[in-house]
Amino acid sequence: QVHVVESGGGVVQTGGSRRLSCVVSGQPFTGYPVGWFRQAPGKEREFVAAINWNDGRIGFGDFVGDRFSISRDSAKNIVYLQMSSLKPEDTAVYYCATRDQTSDWGAEEWWYSYWGQGTQVTVSS
Repeated sequence: QVHVVESGGGVVQTGGSRRLSCVVSGQPFTGYPVGWFRQAPGKEREFVAAINWNDGRIGFGDFVGDRFSISRDSAKNIVYLQMSSLKPEDTAVYYCATRDQTSDWGAEEWWYSYWGQGTQVTVSS
């Protein structure tokens, strides 16, 4: 059974940084994409970033600019989302997700099969 667990959320001041972690267990991780999404109160879930586990190719949502980065630690099966220059509008629950088959990353929710419970990030003004 595949488990996805996010961690690293919390309260951060505007302009600050935060690193989120995503641990995926229970599947042969190689070849599966991992994506990050977020959902703010009253808004739809939106794509933040994703990475291909095998070749490391990455993608970001349009709003990210150069503020966020995504990386993986192959030895630990962890994907990191490093966020900087945070704004109050970045306040949201951040979710990590992976897929049940080998593929490139995608930017749509339906692309992913397994989801974590989310971790809250609050950016104070």
